Amino acid sequence: MSQARIGLVGLGVMGANLSLNIAENGFPVAVFNRAGSVTDAFVASAGALSARIVPAKTYEALIASLAKPRAVIIMVKAGGAVDAVIDALTPLMEPGDMIIDAGNADFHDTRRREAALREKRLNFIGMGVSGGEEGARHGPSIMIGGNPESYAVIRDIIEAIAAKHEGAPCAAHFGPDGAGHFVKTVHNGIEYADMQMIAEVYGLLRDGAGRRPAEIGALFADWNKGPLKSYLVEISGRVLGTPDPQTGKPIVDVIVDMAGQKGTGRWTVIEALRLGQSPSTIEAAVAARSWSSEKATREEGAALFDDLASDPLLIPSDRELEQALLAAKIIAYDQGFKILSAASGEYEWNLDLASAAEVWREGCIIRSALLDDMAAAIREGLPQGQLIFAPRFAGLIREGARALRHTVSYAASAGLPVPAFANALAYFDTMRQSRGTADLIQAQRDFFGAHGFARIDGGADRHGPWAGAVAHS
Repeated sequence: MSQARIGLVGLGVMGANLSLNIAENGFPVAVFNRAGSVTDAFVASAGALSARIVPAKTYEALIASLAKPRAVIIMVKAGGAVDAVIDALTPLMEPGDMIIDAGNADFHDTRRREAALREKRLNFIGMGVSGGEEGARHGPSIMIGGNPESYAVIRDIIEAIAAKHEGAPCAAHFGPDGAGHFVKTVHNGIEYADMQMIAEVYGLLRDGAGRRPAEIGALFADWNKGPLKSYLVEISGRVLGTPDPQTGKPIVDVIVDMAGQKGTGRWTVIEALRLGQSPSTIEAAVAARSWSSEKATREEGAALFDDLASDPLLIPSDRELEQALLAAKIIAYDQGFKILSAASGEYEWNLDLASAAEVWREGCIIRSALLDDMAAAIREGLPQGQLIFAPRFAGLIREGARALRHTVSYAASAGLPVPAFANALAYFDTMRQSRGTADLIQAQRDFFGAHGFARIDGGADRHGPWAGAVAHS
């Protein structure tokens, strides 16, 4: 007899916590892990919730324990492992059953899998889940892509386990096939930029002003009471105020300065470029993590070029740094929403960008006090599709522009790297230039490749009189 409403494969940290979340919200869940001992240990550790957990030692037992239409969540490492689980499940399933990939999947894989399963009359949902271990257990932000009729079958479960913002679930269906996973990918790209910008402020205060980590942490804690209120600013303040139990030193002082990445930030940049967008702040954050991995190279560079730092300008005040961080953060979100808009048109997803902002308000890593106003601004209509042009944010950008410029100028004069801030400033300055320098680029392209250009007095595909151009030596 069917006992479970939904199944889950993969009892790693995220899968185990998501299973407990489902059970705690009143839904019987069947669980399977490739190593049966892991399944046994999980059930034994679930306490009272074990009454709603159905352990399965084989895929056949997992499927047999599910109510129809069957729904199985996959929580395994992205890539080939997901395909292997799908291949094991599909022969056991019937038309109308569904598989839900809740990992950090490449949305191209999600589109491929959805199309393949559709041919077998099975449904596939790509489900982006953000919030880490804590979010999976107590309420993540959830981004759904797939057949809306299939989502309707599990919607009550998803909305129950999702984070809540003023009682509303931070879960939404964004469109067919890979839409949900793409929204999650862009979320992670924005996360990269946000983390990098916070780290750049930390670097300026540590290496420029000579402040100790605890002092910087206290400043972040103060900023978290204002417009910068967000999960990442909050935890940064807490991290910087934490001592190492072994040495008593600030914990950050004993951590090797090499940042890891799992690929979603890089995917954001790759897909943005494919769509003709340039998420410069996100790209800078991805690059900074790559550069950080070259520890030995950086140490040699420090020894070779240490005497080349020039006399720095006056370091920005705490208030200026706060304004600069706020402005740069808004610009990063602006670039993220432009990527989502471009993808929506390319793949005919009809993404609701305001819903994305609303889903990110709680549970996820980039949750922020700004997201309410961002959702409202998007619903009101963004001038030229630019968040930074919206009345709600243009004022903040205007207030922060001078501080952002001072911050980048100071960093350059002091020889301190701020790639995300610098790219945010370059983007802002480009978007406020009514006439840029692409006229020369178009002339160059026409000169060497006869690509043509449009004239300001009208007409396209015109060519220049290059045969008579004067060469200067």
